[in-house]
Amino acid sequence: MKTALIRINTINDVKDFVTIVTKCSYDVDIVSGRYAIDAKSIMGIFSLDLSKELELRVHSDNCDELMEELDSYIVK
Repeated sequence: MKTALIRINTINDVKDFVTIVTKCSYDVDIVSGRYAIDAKSIMGIFSLDLSKELELRVHSDNCDELMEELDSYIVK
């Protein structure tokens, strides 16, 4: 499993993020405080407080391609 802090700022960011993550065959979650939601769920992402950094949890060790595609969302 790989983790990273991400920031999703706009409605278009949410749409683009979900489009990228949906291509994966493995599970991807977003954690905010005590809530964990499926990162492939647009409604789930909108239920989170997007003004804060979120934790991305990718349930695969072979996800370098995904992490590259999500690079613009990863907090550095």
